[in-house]
Amino acid sequence: MTERHPTHPNLADRRDADPPASGARRRPSRAAFVVLAVAALAIALISISTYAQGTLRELADEDAGLASAYADEPALVQGALYVHIAASAFALVAGLPQLSARLRRRAPRGHRVLGRAYLGAVGIGALASLVILPANSAGLVGVFGFGALAFLWVGSAARALLAIRRGDVAHHEAWMVRTYALTFAAVTLRTWTGLLIAVQLPGAGPDPDADALFAQAYAVVPFLCWLPNVVVAEWLIRRRGLPAYRLTTVTTSGQAAPRPAVPAAAP
Repeated sequence: MTERHPTHPNLADRRDADPPASGARRRPSRAAFVVLAVAALAIALISISTYAQGTLRELADEDAGLASAYADEPALVQGALYVHIAASAFALVAGLPQLSARLRRRAPRGHRVLGRAYLGAVGIGALASLVILPANSAGLVGVFGFGALAFLWVGSAARALLAIRRGDVAHHEAWMVRTYALTFAAVTLRTWTGLLIAVQLPGAGPDPDADALFAQAYAVVPFLCWLPNVVVAEWLIRRRGLPAYRLTTVTTSGQAAPRPAVPAAAP
């Protein structure tokens, strides 16, 4: 798998300086962005408010959130859970303005400052998630699923940072899109969990076991919460003419077969 470079090295700069008339085709619509923002803000507020209401033991007694999985863990794990929640909620909100070309044009300094804070929150949130990983509610599937998410999350953030330090705006933008797609797993995790519980209800009988329904739904969420996000992110990256990944064919000599250049969309 290789990363495809846009035909023009300054594509991102030209797009920001002179947005195309057909902007609706080049970027997610305003309505889609509003839905994205509302969902991100709602999950961030719910996460913070839920775990700010008491200790994990008190929350576990009330069956709030995932507190029961961590209430009896050592202080280090419990502390890491709070750090992960706070950092992830901040990243979920702070990452939204980074997707806006208007902010990059009108407030480049604000974009840089907020971007550094966002990437820092991603790094902290990912590292904290590795500490709490062994106590996750999905068992071994969660270790692999959430563990892969953590490594990809911090790795994509690092790639975004390295790209902008090299002055490579196009690659930076592409990696920021990928990073936020992984950040948005906080939203899709809850969405998938709710949907998977709902589809079980018709066959669950008149008195369904809520814990069993949740356990069955949550068993696949560690991968389902981020894999579709990555696919959508790569589609958006290609649609915007940014450096995207693609599969390459390998010849019998072991060399990657050349592919014809794929022209980037006109800015």
